[in-house]
Amino acid sequence: MTQLSHPITGRWPANHPDLLQLYSYPTPNGVKVSIALEEMGIPYEAHLVTLGDVDVKSPEFLALNPNNKIPAIIDPNGPGGAQIELFESGAILIYLAEKSGKFLSQDPKTRYETIQWVMFQMGGIGPMFGQLGFFYKFAGAKMEDPLARDRYINEAKRLLAVVEQRLEGRDWIMDDYSIADMMIAPWLNALDFYGAKEVTGYNELKNVTAYVERFYARPAVEKAKNVPPRPE
Repeated sequence: MTQLSHPITGRWPANHPDLLQLYSYPTPNGVKVSIALEEMGIPYEAHLVTLGDVDVKSPEFLALNPNNKIPAIIDPNGPGGAQIELFESGAILIYLAEKSGKFLSQDPKTRYETIQWVMFQMGGIGPMFGQLGFFYKFAGAKMEDPLARDRYINEAKRLLAVVEQRLEGRDWIMDDYSIADMMIAPWLNALDFYGAKEVTGYNELKNVTAYVERFYARPAVEKAKNVPPRPE
């Protein structure tokens, strides 16, 4: 039997050490990886890592991701049959696409354009929408000064406009469904959780709203959107 070699197994033991191990929580960042795994048909074992310091700042998790953020993976069957550990969702999805040969074109031009949109999500939509959530729904919403809140509302509107324009006349970010969609759509959907659809004008964007609905109608997405399951 394959033996995983990593400190994290002391806190989250692997029942199936021969499978890819996912350490995650069903946030927009976390479900990117479970969606990719389901879409690509890669067998995996999921471990719930809560967002509390007791988990993400534990020595075992920090040994896998020193940046103390989910998601992270260990693949015991990595390149050349060697174990590989990865964090950062964009890096993980590129790796999984290459491992499976799915959802990332082998054509160099299309490949790099797809990666471009992966980076757009990582550098723009993810951090900006996350800040919007903090200042609109969570602790930052208590601030009387509206400067930060307005800044992230306006930036979210700008980013949504970029996606709306990109989707004009197309079903997906690229010509075909790809890892770029797995990166972007969960974060667009997060505006519902933040209660920020109205304030960002989300509902007036015909391309974006149809795109998110189309994405969540996919069977693999429906299966993966709560993996690992949230604690009740």
